[in-house]
Amino acid sequence: MDSNGQYEQRIVWTVVDTGIGPLLLAATRDGLVNVVFHATGAVRGRALERLAARLGKEPVDAPGSPLLTEAIRQVEAYFAGRRHDFDLPLDWSLISGFNREVLRELASGVPYGSVVGYGDLAVRVGQSGAAQAVGTAMGANPLPVVVPCHRVVGSDGGIGGFGGGVDTKRQLLALEGVLPEPLF
Repeated sequence: MDSNGQYEQRIVWTVVDTGIGPLLLAATRDGLVNVVFHATGAVRGRALERLAARLGKEPVDAPGSPLLTEAIRQVEAYFAGRRHDFDLPLDWSLISGFNREVLRELASGVPYGSVVGYGDLAVRVGQSGAAQAVGTAMGANPLPVVVPCHRVVGSDGGIGGFGGGVDTKRQLLALEGVLPEPLF
């Protein structure tokens, strides 16, 4: 506890191996706060530095924390095809405003095995014509996979961009049965 008798905000993290490579999972007492793709070496180090700078505390490697243990269980079940959605508390403190509104709609309104266009998602949050802003929100998503930005695609049928790389997006969509499995 701190001097005011309040529990200090603590950031815990771990890395879980998945079918798309290692994911860094970070949490606060409020919930899962960050998921980072390709979390080895320098990528992991930069992600932890960004978290410390944004949240004002040094992240602690704590794979045994109850929230991270449950997050690992759910992520592993998702990649094994046994889980279609996540039931974890989320800490939205790394994102705000329009971006948070769009990501919350995505998390609650675009189920496993389906996709939505950038423009359609803009309409859902009452901002028709804001497809580019939705794309920006997807790129700013601090909780990819759990908040499924991979399910947002171009209205022209194109796959769109993805912070984890287009190949990773294809793998996630194939896992969910939206795309055929890549041949090689």
